[in-house]
Amino acid sequence: MNPLTAIRMEALLSGRSDQLGPDVAERLSNHPLDSIDTEFPHYARSVDSPDGIERPTERHPVFFGCYDWHSSVHSHWALIRQLRLFDEHPARSDIVDRIDDRFTAENIAREVEHFEDNETFEKPYGWAWFLHLVSELCLWEDDRAAAWRSIIKPLEETIVMLVESEFLSQKRPFRVGTHQNSAFALHCILDYARTLSNERLESAVTDTATAFYAEDRNYPVEYEPLGWDFLSPSLTEADLMRRVYSRNEFTMWIEQFLPDVTTAPYDTILEPVHTNPNRDEGVALHLVGLNLSKAWCLAGLASTLKDHQYVEAFERSAKQHTERGLDRAFTDEYAGSHWLSSFVLYLLTRNEGGIAPE
Repeated sequence: MNPLTAIRMEALLSGRSDQLGPDVAERLSNHPLDSIDTEFPHYARSVDSPDGIERPTERHPVFFGCYDWHSSVHSHWALIRQLRLFDEHPARSDIVDRIDDRFTAENIAREVEHFEDNETFEKPYGWAWFLHLVSELCLWEDDRAAAWRSIIKPLEETIVMLVESEFLSQKRPFRVGTHQNSAFALHCILDYARTLSNERLESAVTDTATAFYAEDRNYPVEYEPLGWDFLSPSLTEADLMRRVYSRNEFTMWIEQFLPDVTTAPYDTILEPVHTNPNRDEGVALHLVGLNLSKAWCLAGLASTLKDHQYVEAFERSAKQHTERGLDRAFTDEYAGSHWLSSFVLYLLTRNEGGIAPE
């Protein structure tokens, strides 16, 4: 049974963890705990020789599970965030033991070595989620968090360096609904920079964001989704720019960026995507994640715009997307279970720090 079904929609969309009980915390940790130890199936991306490749546990002794590196990273983020937000988490000791076993200086050194040899590995999506993980450790005022942060510091420094040299130097954004989406990565990096009060990185990210998106007009929202998206290119971009601009500046920008989304055919962007529970094609579960990510974007936009004409439509749409997303988020199909709990946690706790901080 899904314990979230007993919680009022207004409470779910509050973005606050005090609306969630221990049964919800346990449900949110089940799949990440299982998946971070699941080495196979695993997406390897390359074959280095006729003899095959190193096992994931050898190549990535920390983030080897969850089918791919970035999913393992945001599953660890989800578990650490739960430790910070839920004092009486039912799986607290299990989570701590798992992360203690992985976060060692030797294991992190091996992860760093891989990035030194493969500078574009997991660019930019995995980098973005890793910096969210670091933010979580910085927000959590706990000796254990400080110790873990100290251990992973070399990997943090490596990824920040790569973000600056290999990502922020790009001349154009990638406007897709999958891992290469530039706006999603920029918003995660900006949240990290602000959480750590890294003004130099914050300035670099806001400069890149405005260079990429400031002049966007009349975005073709009616074309979405573009495929097996788990992000909305238009809403993800808007969710970034609400972080970059003041409220007045953002209001002026979004009025030019979006067509009138209260009228056809543009109002389709406000409709949840249909997902077929009987479909056996794993990639189709991306659309479940799309409904969840659209929900957090819409809720964030509504809270930023205050009294704007779009607020009521955005709030109504956020509720519809949340309901549709949560209905299938806790699937036992590994194609979805290895990552969807992280998206649920992001949506339900987005106002608990580390995500679009003031």
